[in-house]
Amino acid sequence: MNDTASAFIAKARSLLKEDFLPKLERCLERLSDEEVWQRANEESNSIGNLLLHLAGNVRQWIVCGVGGAFDERVRQQEFDERSLIPKAELLAKRKQALAEVDVTLAEFDPAEILEPRRIQGYEVSVLDAVFHVVEHFSMHTGQIILLTKMLKSVDLKFYDL
Repeated sequence: MNDTASAFIAKARSLLKEDFLPKLERCLERLSDEEVWQRANEESNSIGNLLLHLAGNVRQWIVCGVGGAFDERVRQQEFDERSLIPKAELLAKRKQALAEVDVTLAEFDPAEILEPRRIQGYEVSVLDAVFHVVEHFSMHTGQIILLTKMLKSVDLKFYDL
């Protein structure tokens, strides 16, 4: 079981920092700060809101939920933000959050993969929490990719990464 749990944790760490993060960086390279905060309508999120949301989500579920750090997240603020936070600052927050997640997962004992946690009001195992974060991060990364392609009409050349 520990080998499987270790492989699962290693794959999650790899996807977050070596697959999803470079794709987000590639998108942000092509966008202006104004485009990062552009919305299709009031019911839609901007790329900036999604980036704030991803940072909040990974910290809450992994750093706090799995790692035991104090959870001070106010989720709704991630969606309510309307100021033009520069993309460099957003990317720095993303990198910091993923660095904290990576340390938390690197230090995690795979023997505890099925241990229960209470995160965001849900009773989940650590496996559930990590799986949720990878799936959630992937979904929003896809949204950011689509929004970038719609704004820039460009091939992002991910296979060149």
